[in-house]
Amino acid sequence: METTWSNTLDGVDWSELEALYRAAPLGNKNAADLKTVFTNSRFCCFALEGDRIIGAGRVLADGVDCAYLCDVAVLPQFQGTGLGKAIVKRLVASAEGHKKIILYAVPGKEPFYRKFGFRRMLTAMAIFESAGQAVERGYVEDA
Repeated sequence: METTWSNTLDGVDWSELEALYRAAPLGNKNAADLKTVFTNSRFCCFALEGDRIIGAGRVLADGVDCAYLCDVAVLPQFQGTGLGKAIVKRLVASAEGHKKIILYAVPGKEPFYRKFGFRRMLTAMAIFESAGQAVERGYVEDA
C-alpha cells in the first residue's frame, strides 16, 4: 500500500498515535498529552498507510529564531524503510528559515540525524522532570 502524508490534525486518532509511540518505542505518551503537544506545535507530519498512522513527528517553532524537531516515531515494521528519513526531511523543510533547528536524539541515533546536517551542540543543557531517568537513559551526564 502507498504511503500518504498529512500535515494537519484533522481526523487524528490520538489513541492510535499513543500506540505508535509505545511501539516505536518512544515511551508511554498518553493520547490526551499527544493531542496537547501536537496541537501546540507549529508543524506536524503524519505518514499514513490507508487510515493507519505508521509514522509521525512534530516541530515546535517561534517562526523566526528557533525550531525544535521532536517526537519522530515510526512503527517497528516500517523502520529501516526510509520512512523516518522522509518524516525528518519534511519537518526540516517545514522549519526552513529559522535561524536554528534543534533536537535531542535517543542515544545511539545521532548518526541518523547527522545525515540531515544536525551537529552536536557543545553548550546544550536541559532540566528533565526525572533527572535520574534522563541520566539512566543517556540523555544527560550525572551532576
